[in-house]
Amino acid sequence: MRLVHVFDAYCGWSHGFAPVLAEVVRRHPGLDMEVVSGGLFTGARRTPIREFGYVQGANAEISERTGAEFGPGYARLIEDGSFVMDSEAAARGVAALRQAAPHRIVELTAALQHAFYVDGLSLSDPATYRVLAETAGLDPDALVRAFTAPETAAAARDDFARAAGLGVRGFPTLLAVAGGRVTVLAVGHAGPDEIDERLAAARAATA
Repeated sequence: MRLVHVFDAYCGWSHGFAPVLAEVVRRHPGLDMEVVSGGLFTGARRTPIREFGYVQGANAEISERTGAEFGPGYARLIEDGSFVMDSEAAARGVAALRQAAPHRIVELTAALQHAFYVDGLSLSDPATYRVLAETAGLDPDALVRAFTAPETAAAARDDFARAAGLGVRGFPTLLAVAGGRVTVLAVGHAGPDEIDERLAAARAATA
């Protein structure tokens, strides 16, 4: 059995779910974890953030339910309104981080979302990945090269196809996959204890 976390780095609920995911990984160190980018803001949905009028209200709900922090850098992006969230670029960043340190991908994707939702850094900007690498003890030049490489763009497309193939329609979604059986453990938000109960049931069903 493996866990598959389908998220989008530009999804506020995914940002709020990051501490829960970290706790699930801590509780179940023997389970493989696959992190997949879902592609929330692609194509026609890549528009200035001012066009998403629900953002501030949604963020207030996310903070209330999960305790997630939305920092001053991000608040400035909201106030300006011109920033465009591009999930393809963010997925390239996730693919580059996955390539650099696959065993740390949950930690690193949480740091990626912190860079946007707290510091207000663009996930389309190579400089953001340089900062992440320096903070995480990775090779900054190698991470930036990976972010801009054609292979990472292909990996992002593969992620979107993987998410669609799993039938995921909302982010974040946490799945348990064993053979051909897929069990939904969480969609949007759930606590670690709830996830543990569902995971135990999934294991029992496949025993």
